[in-house]
Formats: sequence, C-alpha cells, structure tokens
Amino acid sequence: MDTVVSSSTRRSPSPELLALLEREFAERFSISRAVLQQHGTDESTYPPQPPDAVVFVCSTEEAAFVVRACAKERVPVIGFGVGSSVEGHLLAVQGGVCIDFSRMNKVLAIRPGDLTATVEAGVTRGQLNAALQDTGFFFSVDPGADASIGGMVATAASGTNTVRYGTMRDNLVSLTVITADGNVVRTASRARKSSAGYNLTQLYCGSEGTLGLITEATVRLHPHPEAYAAAAVNFPSVRAAVDCVIESIQMGVPLARAEMLDALTIRAVNAHSHTTLGESPTLFLEFGASRTQIEEQAGIVREIAAGHGGGEFQWANRQEDRSRLWTPRHHAYFACLQLKAGSRSLTTDACVPLSALAQCIDETQADIAEHGLLAPVFGHVGDGNFHCLVLVDPNSAEENEAAEAFSHRLVQRALRHGGTCTGEHGVGMHKMKYLAEEHGEHGVALMRSVKQALDPHDIFNPGKVVGV
Repeated sequence: MDTVVSSSTRRSPSPELLALLEREFAERFSISRAVLQQHGTDESTYPPQPPDAVVFVCSTEEAAFVVRACAKERVPVIGFGVGSSVEGHLLAVQGGVCIDFSRMNKVLAIRPGDLTATVEAGVTRGQLNAALQDTGFFFSVDPGADASIGGMVATAASGTNTVRYGTMRDNLVSLTVITADGNVVRTASRARKSSAGYNLTQLYCGSEGTLGLITEATVRLHPHPEAYAAAAVNFPSVRAAVDCVIESIQMGVPLARAEMLDALTIRAVNAHSHTTLGESPTLFLEFGASRTQIEEQAGIVREIAAGHGGGEFQWANRQEDRSRLWTPRHHAYFACLQLKAGSRSLTTDACVPLSALAQCIDETQADIAEHGLLAPVFGHVGDGNFHCLVLVDPNSAEENEAAEAFSHRLVQRALRHGGTCTGEHGVGMHKMKYLAEEHGEHGVALMRSVKQALDPHDIFNPGKVVGV
C-alpha cells in the first residue's frame, strides 16, 4: 500500500503563495508539522502524505479565495472534513494546500415545511441531528462515523438507514460548489424536482473533491415515525441471517435498518462494549411506524426468522434501550481493531445485488478461512453492502500483501456477481484500478473527460478517482 510520490510530481506552493495565505488567514494558516501530519492521514492503510499547508476557512468566500490563489500556481487543493475516509481520499499525493472545513459548521436553515435543511460543509451528521432534535425531523444518512456532511456528499455516503431512506444521493437537494477558477456555483434550486439542464448536484455528489469543493449542502429531512422498535436476533449462519432480511424485504416489510455482524465481530464488540451477545451471526433490526404497524411487521419478521433458524428476539423500545442495543454496530469498526493489537484495517466495501449477497458472503468467508486471515465481516445487508476488516500489522509487508490480494479477489468476486467495487466508501486511490473493469474503458474515458473539462489543470485532489 505504500504510495510514495516523487519530487518531480509534487506541486508545492511558492514562498509567495504561502506568505499570501498567512497574511490573509493569520492563526488559521498552519505549516506546523503536527497539523500537516493530521491532515495527511486517514483511516486507510496508506502511509501519511501531508500537504504543504493547511488553511482553516470560515466561509465559502474564504475557500474561494484559497482556490483562486492556488489556481494561479496550479497548486493542488484538497478538502478536509473530519478525516474519516478509508480509501486515501485526503492524502496530498502531490503536495499542495489543504482546506479544512471544520470551522464551517453552521446549520444555516431548517425548513420543516420543505423537509430540508441547509448546512455548511463542516457540519457533522451528529451536529445536524442535534439541531433537529426538537423539530420532529431527522437527517437519515448514517455512515457510522460522525462524518462531515461535505465529506458524505463527496463520497456519496450511505449507511445503516439506507434500506429505508436511501443514500446521500437520494437525500440531496442542492449544493454550493467552488469551481477550479474560484467561482461559486449553486447546483440547483430548492424545488423538489426540476428538468432544467444537467444535474450538477449529482455530478458533484460522489466526485470525492476532484471536480470542485463543496461548501454548503441542502439536504432532505424525514419525519420521525410515531414509534420505533429495535431488535437483535442471532442465526446459525451468515447465510441464514442474510436470507431472513432478503425475504423480509420481499414480503414488503419496510425495515428502517437491517445490519448483520458475523460471529467474530460479535466477539469483538462484546469485549469492547462489555455486552453479552451470543457469539453467532446476528441481525440488528429497526422498525419505525405506528405501534400497530410495528407489531404487524415484527410478527412477519419473527416468522421469517424462525424459518431460517433464528433465535429469540431481544427487543428495545425506549430510546435509551435502542441506543444501547445499537452500540455494538456503531462501535464495530473500532472494536474489531482491538482483535489484533497495533493493527490497522484494510476495509473492503463490496456491494452486490440482493439476490447474490448470501452467495458472495459465503464465498468471501471461505476465502478468509482458506488464507488464514483475521477479517471480521459486517454490513448493511438490506442493500447488499458488506465490509471485511482485514486486520494487518502495518509494519508487515507480508500481511499487507496478503490483505491486498484478498481485497483484489473480493472485488473480482463482487463484479462477477453483478456488483461494484465500492458501495459507499468511494474510489479514492485504492479502487482506481477497478473502474475500467466496472465501467469499461469508454466509461472511464468519459469520466476523465468530465474531470479535464471542469478541472483542466488537475488542482482538485489529484491522483484520485480517475487520475489525470
């Protein structure tokens, strides 16, 4: 995974540009080694690749100023939210200036009548939902990490609520974007639908900071249902758990969440969160509807689960009990890291059609066993997306090579099943080599032509997605 950029490809800012940024931003400009290291490190297994400088912006206008200044020297610009990406998205592979959006953390407007909210890019999922606490509405996209909204848009994130409420793409109304020449563009109006021109909002969603910088987003909100109920139920096998979810969806049960943790993940979260769940494949389910509807839906799912060997349901209805029940899933990533002291995780992100999910996971777990890997499996089985956390010693070339080989086999397997190399984490650097297999050479050429048209000098997050 070591990717070292030669000095010949590094495009560092001139002393004059650094001096300009320091004059403009004063204490919000940094070339401190610690700050640079932080902004060149993510949750991937890539070694840190820090930028040359970091600027903490407080407005769209300030971010546009930085872009215009960097564009004059064709210096790379990399956006930074909270640093939770796992595919090397934020690494400054050619140096440049990192724009940190953490101080652009205002909820600009909440419009209950429109079921929308407008936020700055640095607002996190948790901050937005805290602001919505007394409104009766919530923002549904929940990737697990408390990521920034800007970062979630950039990677087209999804998560535990996708089975019911959709991905980031489905919950996006419009964006404010800075282009490569430093202009500010609003991608759409606040109307719920429009046939006016190209869909710029969706073009920038999932672009991973390679086409422009996202500074504001208007997102969809959803009303809280009358009641919630959550449940955990274990199964004799992963296939049985997956088949239970698929059959429930086919029966028309509107599950709000459907998450699966394999036995190894359950062991990890028991140790991490001091829970006492049975160490077998476990489904975590949530229902949201009227109390009568929840009883009906739960009855259907209980019957389906019994047909697949499911055990007793552990129910949680009160908010605090539901939060406690969901803690193992939300802490799964960090819990699994504790299975191997000092390890890092190469995290996979395969997503396949629901009809292929059980077979794909079966084949993947057989692969893990055959090659003696330590790799817990969990995921959003309601939308065909699952993750393997391949735990490796970051200093062991042999372990890293074995993890990379496994990741490659898994992507090939997902593609054979009609799936994708990445369901929600994005391409970054790690998945670039698979785009042609998934989209074809002509498809990638079309993507590259879009990149070249919008960012002709390749200043926005170079070396990611399609590369130019």
